Amino acid sequence: MKVGIIGAGYWGINLVRNFYQLKVLKAVADVDTNVLSKVKDTFPGVEVTTDPDVIFDDPEINGVVIATPARLHFELSYKALRKGKDVMVEKPLALSVKEGEQLVAFAEKNNRIIMVGHLMLYHDGIRRLKDMIKAGELGDIYYFYSQRVNLGKIRSDEDALWSFGPHDVSIALYLFDEVPQKVSAVGAAYLQPGIRDVIFMTLYFAGNLMGHIHLSWLDPHKIRKLTIVGSKKMVVFDDMERFEKLKIYDKGVEVRPPTTYEEGSMAIRVGDIHIPKIDLREPLRNECMAFIKAMETRDPPVTAGEHGLQVLRVLAAGTESLNHEGAPVTI
Repeated sequence: MKVGIIGAGYWGINLVRNFYQLKVLKAVADVDTNVLSKVKDTFPGVEVTTDPDVIFDDPEINGVVIATPARLHFELSYKALRKGKDVMVEKPLALSVKEGEQLVAFAEKNNRIIMVGHLMLYHDGIRRLKDMIKAGELGDIYYFYSQRVNLGKIRSDEDALWSFGPHDVSIALYLFDEVPQKVSAVGAAYLQPGIRDVIFMTLYFAGNLMGHIHLSWLDPHKIRKLTIVGSKKMVVFDDMERFEKLKIYDKGVEVRPPTTYEEGSMAIRVGDIHIPKIDLREPLRNECMAFIKAMETRDPPVTAGEHGLQVLRVLAAGTESLNHEGAPVTI
């Protein structure tokens, strides 16, 4: 298998490093010649070009990895698919549901792999959390909330929902195996007109499951945390922790039949805190390996196009709700 990468900037250079180390990288395209010079010096033997068509037209390249600004994702992905290449595109899949549907339909019709870079689904901590939920260790899931905030890179071509939101939405869809029925979101733009810097979004699932997501690049803290409350146990995933990514709390509320009329029927249970040992491999390496495996086996990866499309539908509903002052939007 041979891979070509389009975009080797802020995030793309990490993809270049991983695919190079996996010995499948043939060529890199970028509009910035300084970036290409760095690639050429750091990764010997890799071809560099400012023209993506060089990658699209190379018969030895099986897969194209796209790490460009989001506004180019649809155009470049569609062109790669039309050239018979498998595609791994950074999140989001596209900037509209219609474009996402077009990409997924074309890939399916032509037996092409299209995979979205929802990185957190390749995190060993998130995978362990998925196994716990599936095994019923947390009991019935009541609700969850997540924070992805920072004082960091300010985007001008997408708001905090579309920049940060794909991570937390994709995690929720993956962990709970369903798409929310409706979405409500509010937010505000402080630094640039029309570009919301902070978002508060609530997801409503079937069966009374509810989740809340806080997103911002205008915040004094750097937080990457997810809390899940279940009927048996509660768990916190904190990606800012170096080693203790998961903490499982044996806490809950037990419903007990009262022995007398006056006694309450609720009892708080407080048990141990368990920190499981997790093999913390680089999530991006896991993701790159998943793309190579999908190209070889033709089996869709966990972040195949359909998953990326579901994330798009949630983001689009969130945007519609934002534009209507938080009114719930049905998906």
